[in-house]
Amino acid sequence: MAGPLWVELSSEDEAELGRRLRARDLPVNERVRLECVRLSAQGRNAPEIASIVDRHVVTVRKALRRFLDGSFEALADAPRSGRPPRWTREDLDALEAMLDTAAAEGTTWTLPALAEWLRRERGVNVDSSWLSVLLHRDGFRWKRTRDSLRHKAGPALQAAAWERLEGLRLYG
Repeated sequence: MAGPLWVELSSEDEAELGRRLRARDLPVNERVRLECVRLSAQGRNAPEIASIVDRHVVTVRKALRRFLDGSFEALADAPRSGRPPRWTREDLDALEAMLDTAAAEGTTWTLPALAEWLRRERGVNVDSSWLSVLLHRDGFRWKRTRDSLRHKAGPALQAAAWERLEGLRLYG
């Protein structure tokens, strides 16, 4: 039986660990492995780490062994089989930038219109329902817009319309 696994990090490794843990698009399993390394570097043993990250002790030991054998690159998830995603992080960043600009201008977008924009501008075919999931993952929130054009009508036009309506009322 092997002895306990301990990870000692240099200051460069600690900085790299912090940078990787702050990444927005970090896969869940890779984040757990990085947390195992961080907790081990703090002096915790595998059973303690397992209780903290809510994983089995064997999983924690595998993560620590992977790090000791191959550093940070060994902690990444293995490639998955199947079709690669149609969109990239750059596509979503471009969409987010466009939405930020549109929000500043007061322009509203629907999900089908956003999917069409991605298809037209970036050459990416994404269904609007999946685009909704992707935007929610990135922290975008929205609400349903009202079906009214009242905010676009001028006060003079509204007053004239009310006068015409008053003239059409039937009394009696």
